[in-house]
Amino acid sequence: MTTGRPLTPEEQQRLARRERTLKNRRGRRNPAVMPDRLARTSAFVPRKVNLITDSNFTRVYEVPGYSVVEVRGRELGSQHRDAIYALFRLKREKVSMPNPDYRPGTFIPPMRTYYETRTSWRELIRVMGRTEHVNNLLSLVHVFQEIQQVSVLIHEGRSLDELDKIKKTRSTGALPDSRGSAAPLITEVSWEGAQLDSSVTVRYGPSVLQMIEKAHLVSINADVQFRLKGDHAKTFWPFIDSQPAFAWIDEERLAQLAGRDLWSDKETSATRAQFRKDCRQAFNDMVAAGGLKEWREEITGSGWKKSRRYHYTHAAPTQLEMDLAKAAGQAAAQLTA
Repeated sequence: MTTGRPLTPEEQQRLARRERTLKNRRGRRNPAVMPDRLARTSAFVPRKVNLITDSNFTRVYEVPGYSVVEVRGRELGSQHRDAIYALFRLKREKVSMPNPDYRPGTFIPPMRTYYETRTSWRELIRVMGRTEHVNNLLSLVHVFQEIQQVSVLIHEGRSLDELDKIKKTRSTGALPDSRGSAAPLITEVSWEGAQLDSSVTVRYGPSVLQMIEKAHLVSINADVQFRLKGDHAKTFWPFIDSQPAFAWIDEERLAQLAGRDLWSDKETSATRAQFRKDCRQAFNDMVAAGGLKEWREEITGSGWKKSRRYHYTHAAPTQLEMDLAKAAGQAAAQLTA
């Protein structure tokens, strides 16, 4: 009998995460598999028009406990989210090439490794559930032209407080100053033409490489994502679908995903009422798109700071639920046999 070496704490966490994933996975067909921080971010504002296009635009988006993402170059909206999510529905190839910056005796690696997707406009339009029409082609080309202008940096911490602690620890020399502390999501987007079968190449940054290697990935039902009509639904669904064990979400978290603080000085009772209306419409949209079976709204708190909690049921059962239903069916069959 042979025994292997004990698992490291990181390997144990990865194994436990894998087991939870298998139990909670749902029957998704060709899901979008992406870094968890990309699914749980507020970096895409819930609108398609009136976006800030100033090339000097810079903003750090925080969803406390989940992600810190920095966007430079212009504001990103729902159409940019859908285009990027479509990329994560396609196959990726791992590529290694000599590092021109390599110097022997330093910490600079001799090889550069990254992931790359090679596709076509036709395939991108298909995975987004759209018809292969010239208008959809031109719209998608325009969206990718705007993505070319943007740098999306995924920071190492999952909150601004955690990020600040990492920076302070690194400044004392206790941690290496690695590129992964603020790594770009996409380093290169290029295409050969604006015909349906023109090739499109996307090269992902080190943040994607690290998250794939460390299994920090989640999958979302992309069919539902692309069927959603409203911008707020497109903002909330990735977070909800990537948390399969959750059954409710507070409006504070929904506001964070929309890049808002409902109790800041900028907000009024009228803007909060409109946001709650947008939330109700978003949940109705998720039901209509086949993502949720049902939902209900609960009023929490008291006084003038009453809040909302939204309870929901996924339309697709988890693997654990299907296994339990199968076992119950087999037991019932044995009793009646």
